[in-house]
Amino acid sequence: MGSIVKREWGRLSDGRLVNLYTLENASGMTMRVTDYGCIVVSLTARDRSGQFADVVLGFDSPADYEKTPRYFGALVGRYGNRIGHGRFTLDGSPVTLSLNNEPGGVPCHLHGGKEGLDKKLWMAESVERESAVGLKFRFISPDGDEGYPGELDMTVHYWLTDADELRIEYEAVTNRPTPVNLTHHGYFNLAGHDAGTILDHEIVINADHITPVDKGMIPTGERMPVEGTPFDFRQSRRIGDRIDERNDQIQFAPGYDHNYVLRGWNGALRSALTLHEPTSGRTMEILTTEPGIQFYTGNFLDGTDVGKGGCVYPFRAGMCLEPQHFPDSPNKADFPSTILRPGDVYRQQSVYLFRAE
Repeated sequence: MGSIVKREWGRLSDGRLVNLYTLENASGMTMRVTDYGCIVVSLTARDRSGQFADVVLGFDSPADYEKTPRYFGALVGRYGNRIGHGRFTLDGSPVTLSLNNEPGGVPCHLHGGKEGLDKKLWMAESVERESAVGLKFRFISPDGDEGYPGELDMTVHYWLTDADELRIEYEAVTNRPTPVNLTHHGYFNLAGHDAGTILDHEIVINADHITPVDKGMIPTGERMPVEGTPFDFRQSRRIGDRIDERNDQIQFAPGYDHNYVLRGWNGALRSALTLHEPTSGRTMEILTTEPGIQFYTGNFLDGTDVGKGGCVYPFRAGMCLEPQHFPDSPNKADFPSTILRPGDVYRQQSVYLFRAE
């Protein structure tokens, strides 16, 4: 049987109490999650010899998460990823969002704005179902939050299953039309959170195209074939092989920070990618109901983040693999729509499955 243990973890700068939940499945895999930002603080996975290691970057206290701009382990939104210039038109009316990012000197709205869902204290309760223990989170984002129209009522379940999966199930409803694109922003290093860079990891991404970006990291609206480019991960390849190539898309990031157009999107759960760390044998497969996944190689980590146990996280110490709808979709009519309307329910699911090979 799995277990869930709750404890008080600390307080935010305004005095609010933050809790930490430790979940363990039947095989001994553990996950620590806090109600601040729905952050996955730690997640252990077994190597080919049966040894566990914590495979996500993070911090030891709520205060560190409160001040970080890195989104370590958090749930991000209302709109994960970027919206160009923080503006779009919805049903003929202009919408202006907060600006909190400026890649290439071009301002945009990123991951929900100046105080997105990663900086909110969520209501949390422990839940169980057959072969899984979990947490049910709820937060109501008010009308006008960071500029978004409509109240957004969100319920998110995190499940740690006996099959060594982290399952995240999202639901949301609104009282006015509004864009929604929620995702998990974990930084993964399957060698261990304190093991250096992720460049020797091998990855397969089930995508034939990316959505290329301009210098402000906003999609141009095109779908660019990966064939013959550094973005081709249709067969297993080491991440570091071409990450510094003199390619306009690579230089903009710099590195990988791009949305992949996943094959076979029809709203059903299917495999998006497989990540493998050859020394430990740890492997993570991501399945999702979403049309895309953002592949980000920790290009803005710079050695100034002191993480768990005093570990300093260097350049490219972790990677983010964010199942999502495409960036800037409210401004791109040809992209799958992210607009949620009253009476409809936003639902998506992503699964992070761990094994050793």
